[in-house]
Amino acid sequence: MPLARRLLASGPAERALCWLAHLYVRLVHLTSRWETRGREAMEGLWESRTPFIIAFWHGRLMMMPYIWRRGVPVHALISHHRDGRLLSRTIAHFGYATIAGSSSKGALGAVRAMADRIEAGESVAITPDGPRGPRMRAALGVVKVAGLTGAPILPASYSIRRRRVLRSWDRFLLALPFSRGVYLVGRPIRVARDADEAAVEAARRAVEAALNALTAEADRRCGHAPVEPAPLPAAAETGAARP
Repeated sequence: MPLARRLLASGPAERALCWLAHLYVRLVHLTSRWETRGREAMEGLWESRTPFIIAFWHGRLMMMPYIWRRGVPVHALISHHRDGRLLSRTIAHFGYATIAGSSSKGALGAVRAMADRIEAGESVAITPDGPRGPRMRAALGVVKVAGLTGAPILPASYSIRRRRVLRSWDRFLLALPFSRGVYLVGRPIRVARDADEAAVEAARRAVEAALNALTAEADRRCGHAPVEPAPLPAAAETGAARP
């Protein structure tokens, strides 16, 4: 492994990198003007101390910590690999705790861990297309957690005028400072505890459709053409087949 990569993989370097990343997110937020629409549902759940699941696409991770009310516990599902570790350390600066897992590794354990946190009265955050896609296509994990616990799913997204859309699998939105942005929160989506397979798949599709509609609307409000979801995969590889 080259020296530069060994240094970046070290504990002190990782901590410094995550500290700088969180400072950049703070800079973008502080130097930009933000509007939030649809927050009433979140406020109502917070006021009633009802735990819920906030869902947003992996590509819209960067500024999402600021949609959350400070001081309210939240646990984010983060993948096991190194990128996930960096993300975990970065969002910890915003008060997020993390649960290690993904749709491909440790999925059942992650679902159970999220259900445990909700049953303890705390909310969770999930990127239904993470950690590796397909982009903007929801896996079943978020719906399974909602069905196990009865917790509502709140879809959310954001966009910003000054930005770069990276050529990563998730088309990660890199927000730039001195801009104007918008957060959009959708209506709660509930999954019955006794939902059958068809109802679970319908809920998954509803989450996916809501997130894509919110993301497209946020992009349009900020003067951009919407980022498109990945093409629908073959039937055997749809979100219905993923945990």
